[in-house]
Parts: sequence; C-alpha cells; structure tokens
Amino acid sequence: MATLDDGTEVVVKAGEPSAIAAEAAGLRWLAEPGVVRVPEVLGTDEGRMVSTRVPAGRAGDDAAERFGRELAALHAAGAPAFGSPPPDGPVHAWIGGARMVNETGDDWPSWYAEHRVLPYARQAREQGTFSVDDVTVVERACARFDAVAGPPEAPARLHGDLWTGNVLWAGDSAWVIDPAAHGGHRETDLAMLALFGAPGLETILAAYDEADPLADAWRDRVGLHQLFPLLVHTVLFGGGYGGRALAICEQLSTA
Repeated sequence: MATLDDGTEVVVKAGEPSAIAAEAAGLRWLAEPGVVRVPEVLGTDEGRMVSTRVPAGRAGDDAAERFGRELAALHAAGAPAFGSPPPDGPVHAWIGGARMVNETGDDWPSWYAEHRVLPYARQAREQGTFSVDDVTVVERACARFDAVAGPPEAPARLHGDLWTGNVLWAGDSAWVIDPAAHGGHRETDLAMLALFGAPGLETILAAYDEADPLADAWRDRVGLHQLFPLLVHTVLFGGGYGGRALAICEQLSTA
C-alpha cells in the first residue's frame, strides 16, 4: 500500500518480471469490455506494478447476482483461441507461484489436457509428489476428455485463477484481482469459484446461467475443470490436493 501525492491510495506489487507483466496485461484485458470491475493499472516497471486500491466491503446477494451477470458478459467478450494470452501478455506466464504456458489450440479437450493438466502432473512426478502410476492415472483421464467435455464452446475470456481469494467485495460490487488471464472454457472459472467456496456462490451461478445459459449437465463437469487448479496446488503445496485430483481422474476414466 502507498499514497500518491494527490492522496490516492494505491497498491504497489513487486515480483518476478514476467509474472508482473502477465498480471498487468491480464488486468487490462479483463477491464477492456467494461463489465467486471478490476483495479486500474497505473504503471509498471521492471518487476513492479502500481494499481488502484479496491475499497473494502462485504459480499451481499445483490452484489453476487450482479457479479454472476458481469462474469457471463466477461466470458462472452471472448478470446482468439484456447490458451491465447492477453494482448502484450507473455506466452510464458504464471498462475500464482507456478509457471503457466499460454500455447494456443482450437480444440478445448486436447488443449486442456496438453497445456493445463499434463504439465502439472508431470511436474508433480519430477518433484516426487506423484508416482509414475499417478501420472498414468492422469493420462488415462486425459484420454477421456473428448467424451466428457460437453458440447463445444467458443474460447472465453477467462480470469484464469478465480478462486474466492481473488474476488473482493466492495459495496454492491465484486472486484477481481490477481488474474492468470487467458482464453479458455468458461466453466473453468466457475469451477474455480466453487473449489474453495465463494460467498453467494449459488446466487452467482444462477445469475450467470440466466444471463448466458450453461450447457446441460455442466455441474457434472465441475471436477473436470477443477483438475487444473488442483494440479497447480499439488505442484505448489502437495498435501491432499494431489489426492483430490487423482480421485477426479479415476472418476473421469470410468465416466
């Protein structure tokens, strides 16, 4: 936190230069449609970003409903391809403290397997968190993605790391911070919101579905979309995240 000469309160964030560049580009891309509130990026330097401060507040039903509609509009703003980075954003980006490569693809199931699931399963094996057999379980699930992914959808403009800690509430509005923005499947953002629970989650989802109806049986695919953040957490933190990811993979393999 810092205060500018004119009294404006800002947030000054420092980090690995490519991570800061990715975050700044992501915030600007998410702000572009003018539907979801994000901090304004005031400036960047090598490894530092200055942005406006989000006012403190609490979640309420009206804010949750509004956020659901806004999130649907953000996703509908679209992306050039699955995996596309924001304009001026690096291909080699980050999600939290983990690397994330924004290679593009036209087919979501194969792109998701190749660039959002398998890299983290293999990294967990390199770290000793997963065994060879564990990676095989993940690979077997990936072979089923075409069958369980639901109907094809156009690439959505994703926040990319939309867990509850990256949604701030102020007054009657929600703000999003710390994106890992890229083109992806809209159900992935919704699955991330559900992963650790979010205030007013069911209100958010109902408002979203009313604004831009989700494909049939989308709730059955929540686990599929949670594989990405669960495997990222496995790489970063180990613990039970890997077990949760493997349990989903076992279910997908027999679906």
